[in-house]
Parts: sequence; structure tokens; C-alpha cells
Amino acid sequence: MLLNQTGVARSGFSKKAVAAARRRRYIARMGTVIAIAIVLATVAAMEFVAWSSHKYIMHGFGWGWHRDHHEPHDNFLEKNDLYAVVGAAMSISMFAVGSPLIMGANAWWPGTWIGLGVLVYGLIYTFIHDGLVHQRWFRWVPKRGYAKRLVQAHKLHHATIGKEGGVSFGFIVARDPAALKRELKAQRSAGIAVLRDAVD
Repeated sequence: MLLNQTGVARSGFSKKAVAAARRRRYIARMGTVIAIAIVLATVAAMEFVAWSSHKYIMHGFGWGWHRDHHEPHDNFLEKNDLYAVVGAAMSISMFAVGSPLIMGANAWWPGTWIGLGVLVYGLIYTFIHDGLVHQRWFRWVPKRGYAKRLVQAHKLHHATIGKEGGVSFGFIVARDPAALKRELKAQRSAGIAVLRDAVD
């Protein structure tokens, strides 16, 4: 940038103004990086939230909503879909907490990005669990790779009868199906779980 003798850029801006503009651009870039990091961290944290709520709520005191998901039926909707409404409420709540339109000066800016992370996880869940595994939205059975492993792991989750025992309570992270089968057989031997015939 060319400066005249008074230290003012030919564009009419002083060195301080140019430096301030650079700082604002840097802060804006860092804000973007921080926002992306919050979204990705939220997606990762949601897998733990989903795993723990699936294991301890859905297969615990919330079994009344979750039971029909483990039983054969021809309905398009399940009571279990109410858990998706709970997830949507979590996302909407965080968007609201981060919104100056709703919270005014008390808005907490990370709330928006956390809400977006919950939303992204919900979309991933819908695609993997409802679409790929249970084929509610499309018909495709993966023959190899991680997609096949996801399907096998969740099918093994459905190998138990009732809410007791079980394996693979997460939705994105899938353990080795052979290890899950061994764990299910150990649960059956210990009297923890009743398994469907297909596991043998």
C-alpha cells in the first residue's frame, strides 16, 4: 500500500484504520473457525448424548415410547419418533438461547452453533438410523465398508427381546459386529438378555 508523506494511504485511510480493518477480518475468520469447531464438537458430543439416552432412558423409564421400535409393525410412524421431537426441541432451544431477536442482550452466541450441531446430528441420525438401517426413506443394503458395519451393529442391537441387555446403543459409532455378537451371547449366558434366534 502506498502512503503519502502524512502517513495516510492513497485510499484515504490511515495506518491505524487499515490495521483495525485487518484485525476485524482476522477476528471474523477466527469467529468462523470457532463456530465450525463448536458445531463439530456438538455433533461428536451428541453421539454420546444419544448413546447414553438410548441405553439409560429409552431402554429404561422411557421404554413406553421406545418399545414399538423393537416390535414388528406396519405403521409409518412410531411412538419412538417422539424422541426426534425431543431432539428438535433441544436444537430449537439452543437456537433461541443464541438469538438476539429472542434473548436480546442476554443472547449467548455459542447457543446458535450448538443448536446447529444438534440439528446436523439429527439429520445424520435420520439418514443413518431411519434411512439406511431401518429403510424408512429409501431401500439400499450396503454390501461393504462402514455403512455395512453400521447396519450390522444396529441389527444386533435389535437382536434382544425386551429392554434388558443389548449392545450398540450409539448411532454413528459402530463397534465390530463379531465383538457385539460375543457380548450378546455372554449376556444371554448370564441371564441378562433374551435373544432372537438369528444371533446364533
